Amino acid sequence: MPPTSDAHQNHLLAALPEAEWARWLPQLEAVELKLGQVIYESGRTLGHVYFPTTAIVSLLYVMEDGASAEIAVVGNEGLVGVALFMGGGSTPSRAVVQSAGLGFRLHSATMKAEFDRAGPVMHLLLRYTQALITQMAQTAVCNRHHSLDQQLCRWLLLSLDRLQGNDLVMTQELIANMLGVRREGVTEAALKLQKNGLIRYARGHITVLDRPGLEERTCECYAVVKKEYDRLLPARQAS
Repeated sequence: MPPTSDAHQNHLLAALPEAEWARWLPQLEAVELKLGQVIYESGRTLGHVYFPTTAIVSLLYVMEDGASAEIAVVGNEGLVGVALFMGGGSTPSRAVVQSAGLGFRLHSATMKAEFDRAGPVMHLLLRYTQALITQMAQTAVCNRHHSLDQQLCRWLLLSLDRLQGNDLVMTQELIANMLGVRREGVTEAALKLQKNGLIRYARGHITVLDRPGLEERTCECYAVVKKEYDRLLPARQAS
């Protein structure tokens, strides 16, 4: 059994109305999400949806030659597996745990039944999906038009928003796979940020020292994504 985690730490679960919360709670399964764990592979039918509480999951598109690039990150603000209730049942992306931690999962049949009730759960999930699509679109624009320094700042800020504290355990290779760049490029960009006093960087470990400085250095993509999540998802958590 994984260590105890409060399901209300996930913002979507916390936003459920009381009747839905009471119905979901007995069916939520606590899970431990380990660094590098693949939650689902490209093209596979999804058996569960996952609600991270202290973990972060990266959604990656993987090319035929094995190269990959991140299209979105999911943490305590949302869920992994929107294809399940959007009608596809599977997705061409891969979901990999980017930062180890805890979460909950719900069986696919239960999630489909809840969505098909066409009540407040459906509207909440659709608003979350719109925010996720915004993040995917903005990531594509950012990767095409902005510098690696800016991309790394955006990625760090999005990760921090989904974590407690300022520390990230992350290898150069994993960051490079996320951003779809060479590992040497990640090292150079990270050392620049460290030289400017924004982060402390050691092998496999990043500590953010100056978050306002990161926000000044990044491109507009981070603010666009954050504003859309804040606009679409409820700020008030259910009791």
